[in-house]
Amino acid sequence: MAMAFATFNLSPSLRFVSNNKGFFDSQLSNSFLSSHLFLGTSSFSVPTLSFSTIHQTSCRPHINASPCSSTSFRCFAQKSPVDGLGSNGASERLVVLVIGGGGREHALCYALQRSPSCDAVFCAPGNAGISSSGNATCIPELDISDSSAVISFCRKWGVGLVVVGPEAPLVSGLANELVKVGIPTFGPSAEAAALEGSKNFMKSICDKYGIPTAKYQTFSDASAAKQYIKEQGAPIVIKADGLAAGKGVIVAMTLEEAYEAVDSMLVEGIFGSAGCRVIVEEFLEGEEASFFALVDGENAISLESAQDHKRVGDGDTGPNTGGMGAYSPAPVLTEELQSLVMESIILPTVKGMSAEGCKFVGVLYAGLMIEKKSGLPKLIEYNVRFGDPECQ
Repeated sequence: MAMAFATFNLSPSLRFVSNNKGFFDSQLSNSFLSSHLFLGTSSFSVPTLSFSTIHQTSCRPHINASPCSSTSFRCFAQKSPVDGLGSNGASERLVVLVIGGGGREHALCYALQRSPSCDAVFCAPGNAGISSSGNATCIPELDISDSSAVISFCRKWGVGLVVVGPEAPLVSGLANELVKVGIPTFGPSAEAAALEGSKNFMKSICDKYGIPTAKYQTFSDASAAKQYIKEQGAPIVIKADGLAAGKGVIVAMTLEEAYEAVDSMLVEGIFGSAGCRVIVEEFLEGEEASFFALVDGENAISLESAQDHKRVGDGDTGPNTGGMGAYSPAPVLTEELQSLVMESIILPTVKGMSAEGCKFVGVLYAGLMIEKKSGLPKLIEYNVRFGDPECQ
């Protein structure tokens, strides 16, 4: 069967190859994406990988026993053609749509626009900085929460790759809908995005597959949560189960603060449905860091580490803000610790998600705590996309 292929270089070292059946391949050479999207640089030597995606409408149920729809992958080694060239030796260029409107999306547009195999970049909704920089054409009128509108735009303008920046469209299933109609998309399915969309789901994966994380219990009843907090003592961490824009985590230094956090989420509903269930978690003392990996559903390759400035006050005090800047690499994540993170956290998660029938595809962002008492990494949370501000 004849297939038409198009090749897209995200950078000189990361290439997506799409065909008219909605498949895409990714080929990575020795120098990697982090040198283009992060302030730090990283290089390594690995075999070239090729990723083929096939959308599946049914698969084995995941942990909560609900059916899911996911993207499965085949991975095989192959020789890389010359960067920017298709298999026939001719240069092929793609139109790319970036979903989102923050600094992360500006960084993605900047990198994409520099690719020799990129014909044009759209960004929806985009922002004034992206528009004025000339890195992309912003489409503020495109409703990114409406998958049919996004699909219509892609068809109208011949978009050959969609790169989803923020978590909300991924959790709501935008990647599912795009892949279903044959539009190559960088980002996980809704089922895999539950790693960020539900902290309880993420913790369940950790429990089942032996991934080191803080001790916890999940509650929907305020009285039961308070009783558990009283038994555990302070300091203790209270988290809204769902998406809360980076602000759904309260590090309570006293029992009273913990009780107030529980009431604010479960009784007052400050986070809406995202806070209808809370995770009460052991307080871990140490240094936080972020770690990123590129995942094809079965395999993972490390990108780079970063640290952000999370709390609003001087001296790392006050509530979390969702991030006020970042630097990369994170000095605390030595080469030895990065290898340990891959072996004990990233790869077991990738294999576990595959075993659950909900393969993860895209960027897996691990929020880590390097424990003071042990010096070992534990998983605090997962994000299912490039970080903002880390991506910048």
